[in-house]
Formats: sequence, structure tokens, C-alpha cells
Amino acid sequence: MVVKRFDILICFGSGCIGAGAASIKKKLISVLTEIDILNEVNIIETGCMGPCDYGPLIMIYPEGIFYRKVTVDDIQEIVEEHFIKGRPVKRLMVSEAEGFTAKDISEIPFYKKQIKVALENCGYLDPESIDEYIATGGYEAIGQLLTESTPEQTIEIIKESGLRGRGGGGFPTYLKWELTRKNSRSPKYIICNGDEGDPGAFMDRSLLEGDPHRILEGMMIAGYAVGAQKGFFYIRAEYPLAIKRIINAIEQAKKYSLIGNNIFSSDFSFDFEVRSGAGAFVCGEETALIASIEGKRGEPNPKPPYPSDYGLWGMPTVVNNVETLANLPTIIRKGANWFAGFGTENSKGTKVFALTGDVLNTGLVEVPMGIKLKELINDVGGGLIQGKKLKAVQLGGPSGGCLTSDHLDVPIDYESLREKGSMMGSGGVIVIDDSKCMVNIAKFFLEFSVEESCGKCVPCRVGLKQMHLILEKITTGEGKVEDIIELEKLGKMICKMSLCGLGQTAPNPVLSTLRYFKKEYEIHITEQSCPAKVCLSLFHFLIDKDKCIGCSLCARKCPVNCITGNREDKYFIEQPECIKCGTCMEVCPVNAINKLPGISSEVREQLAQKKLFEPEF
Repeated sequence: MVVKRFDILICFGSGCIGAGAASIKKKLISVLTEIDILNEVNIIETGCMGPCDYGPLIMIYPEGIFYRKVTVDDIQEIVEEHFIKGRPVKRLMVSEAEGFTAKDISEIPFYKKQIKVALENCGYLDPESIDEYIATGGYEAIGQLLTESTPEQTIEIIKESGLRGRGGGGFPTYLKWELTRKNSRSPKYIICNGDEGDPGAFMDRSLLEGDPHRILEGMMIAGYAVGAQKGFFYIRAEYPLAIKRIINAIEQAKKYSLIGNNIFSSDFSFDFEVRSGAGAFVCGEETALIASIEGKRGEPNPKPPYPSDYGLWGMPTVVNNVETLANLPTIIRKGANWFAGFGTENSKGTKVFALTGDVLNTGLVEVPMGIKLKELINDVGGGLIQGKKLKAVQLGGPSGGCLTSDHLDVPIDYESLREKGSMMGSGGVIVIDDSKCMVNIAKFFLEFSVEESCGKCVPCRVGLKQMHLILEKITTGEGKVEDIIELEKLGKMICKMSLCGLGQTAPNPVLSTLRYFKKEYEIHITEQSCPAKVCLSLFHFLIDKDKCIGCSLCARKCPVNCITGNREDKYFIEQPECIKCGTCMEVCPVNAINKLPGISSEVREQLAQKKLFEPEF
């Protein structure tokens, strides 16, 4: 049997790992071994390929065939048909399965409007091979700078590129470097901020796992520009694969003499150290992160002084986000003007987003700055899940804000989003359909911020808790009209008076939903009703006795035995005991159970008797 050489890239991003990528690899090795062609196939655990809803994903070269939703049961067919007979399995190909024809991966709708800069290699190479990174142009940028450019010229290149920090603030990267460079004190340090903690965000993790050498090279470029000789990775402990691959990349680069003393026979020396964070969200703030590296409690400090003047161990320090660093090698290799050719006047280049929520194609995407919100959701994301309508888009995680379906033409850049009450953040985009409650969503994000507050300053520690208590009242039918005014007042005060970025932006989900969904808050308060039927205290299940056939299935399946009755008199839900699990509605064979907004009359009466509820109507 003669079989040509194949390279099989299996996506080992976290989504595909969760969907069974490891089992697929094991089965593939087993089948190839059984027919004795394992030596003809190179199996690679690559980084995130992007479209998480397609996972597990397999890319097969030299043809570039892209298989989606592969299962263990598909492996035998792939080997027999594709590897041995040379006939790709069309039913598993992305284009065939989605009903269109694509000559290569770039023509798949999910990828068409994407431009890969930071994600240039992610999903296309072996992240544990330095040779593959070098083969794609890796370490050329740092070599080019060391032999052709001064540190000042390097900073000027980044200035011309228009690169701004991708961690959320959008501070000009060159300016942070320039301030550190001009500081006469030494030693100086570079810190890679890998403490990504936003709900629904996985951009930094994917870059660290999928292209670790790129981040190393980016830190070396930053180190050369500012005069630093040591870099620290700060990666949260929940990312063990990212930590493992960064450590592996450092060891490989040392063996190749690409880090250490006199790199490329120059006067530049640079080394790395890896520190893992314990998962405190506040440590994403640069001063809290620095304190954590120093072995102190992760709490922010007032600024100024800024890290460029007084950073790690009191020395000048640059803290850059993972994605910011990932852009640097490509900017140096392709030029500042090339990078600045993408995006808008004030927001240059591309941005990596974690697209999640109620959209058809969730995943990791990289698009040019300035792309319209509707293009990201509809063209890249494939639109909402069938039968759903767009209600809101949460950008920037717990620090960001919600936009509505009226904002689909808003360009995604720093200034436009801020003007509308949202923000870029680190890149989390959560699409929300019309079945969700915006008051409950605001409460969810605020609860996250309350839990993650370090407690150092009163506005954040006390103020956020008070806002959360008010939202609890509103979502349980105990809110008052005055609560809306109090929420706005508290939110604006906390934004102005909090010590660090966490507290200064934590009220944003509440303030933005009050701005665009105030009517929904008012209904919760004045009608004691949740229009989306999400808030547990503000909806109820009711059995329609005209439809009920008395089968008793609902009563038998109820986990708290709150349904009583018989075949003749039909069945009845004891409202105070109901936990709103919905099991009765799911098992009813004749759809006799309805989910209704508002507090039922039975509950109103019984709660009033127990003095737990004061009826206002």
C-alpha cells in the first residue's frame, strides 16, 4: 500500500478538547497503527482554529481539507477514504456540510472578513515546535531590529503603526514604551499580562496556547525598545496548558541561543520568568499584577506613579497585554504602514474577539478595527440561532456595556463604543437574544465584580454591593421606582471614586442597560413581572385545566412534590413550594402547562398573609 505523506492538524483549543479532540487523536493513532501507515502521517496538536461551534476540527494537508464536528466514529472512514483512496469525506467538510462550495478555508464565511495578524499562526502550526515557528518567519523581527534599528527607531515604528493596548484601555503602546525608555533608572522589566478573567473571554489563552513563541518574540521586541533585560509572564493558574507551552517555548529558545546573553551576537540580552496567578480578576489591573509578582496581596495602587516610573520592585516597568505583544513581530516584519492600513483613523490594525452567546458561529475571530457590529454578528458569526431575535450585545465583559439592535451600524473601535456607553475591553463579545432578561444580565455581571473586588477602596467594596442588593430587590418583585434613580446615582459615583479600573468600570453593565432598557427595569418594579420570564420570583407555571388530561406525569416528575390533584379534578401547582425548574412543562404530553410572567394571585395572597410581600395594587 502506497500512501502519500499527510499532516493532520487537530484543534486542541479548549473548546475542541472539551468536545473530544483527545479521543479523536487516540482513535486516529489506533487506526493508523492497525493498518501500518502511522509513519506516513504527522499528527499535530495545534492551537485554536477559531470556529468553536464546528469542533472538534481537523485540518489535513497537503490538500487543506477542513473537517468539522468530527467524532471517533468518523476516523475509520477518514483514513480509508481520504488517506488510502484519496477521496475526501464530503459530508464532514465545512463547505459541503454548510451548503456552499469553498476552494480553501479563506472562502468559508466565518473567515472571509477576518484578517489574521495576532492569530497569524494560531491553528496552523505545532505550538510546541520552535522549528515550525522559525519556518513561518519567527524571530526574524527581533533579529532585524538588533541588526538594523536602534531602540528609539523601534519605538518610532510602533508609533507609526498606531498600535494601542489591546487589554481594554487602548493606551498608545509606543507612549508607554517611550516613558519607560526615557527613565534613567535600571533594571527595567517587561511584563506580559496573561491574567485574562472576563466571563466569556479566551483570546489571551488561545494565543498563549496556540503560538507561544510569538509572545516571547513580542516581549523581546518590547524589551529591546525600552532597555529591559528580563520579562515576566503572569498567567492565571487556570490556564495550565498555556503555562506549559510558554515554559516549553522558553526552554527551546534557550537551546537555540535566541534568548540569554548577546542575542544574535549583539549587546542585547534577555531572559524570562513565569509566574502563575491565583485567579483574582483584579490582578488584571497592572499595579495589582505587579504587587502579586512581588509576593504581595494583589491590590491596586493609586496612579501616579505609573509603572513606567515606579513598577516592579520600584523599577521602570512596561505591562503589555498578550494580544498587544502578539502584534509586534508582524508589525516589524511587514512594516508600520502595512498595519496602519487596517482599521480607522484612531484605532489602527485588527482586534481579536471571543464571539460567544446566542450567535450561530461562536469562536475566536480577528477582524479589522472599525468593522460594523452587524458584520461581526451576521457575516462572521452567521447571525443569531434560528428563531431568535437580537436584543443586545455585551462588549467588554463585566467592565463593558450593552448595546442594542439599534446599534448594529456602530463601528467597533475605541471611541465609537465609548460614545455609546460600551467599551472594547479585552475583546469579549456576548450576543444576547430576545429570550434574555437585561436586568438579570446586569445583575450577573455586577455579581461577578462584587465577588472579584479586592475590597481596598470603599466605593468599590461597599458601593457595588449596594447596587447588587438593589438589583436583587428589583428581580424579586420588591423594587421601587426610586431604586432606578439610586442605581444611576451610585453607579456614576463608583465610576468616579474607585481606586482602579475594576471599580471604575464595574457599574457599566448596569448603567448601559438603564440607558437602553429602562422600560424593562420599570416593568420589573411596577408590574412585579419579568417580561422574559427569567427572574425566578417574577414568573410562574400554571396548569390549564381545560387541556390537562389528568395523566399525573407532572406530579410524578416534580422534584419537590408541589403538584397535587387527581385524574377527575385535574392537577394544581402549589405556587409557594414551586422552585420554577420547568420539569412539569417539559414532561407534559399535551402542553397543558404555561410559563407566565408576573407573580401569581395565589403567591401574592399567601405571601401577603406571611407578611413577606406587601401588595401595592
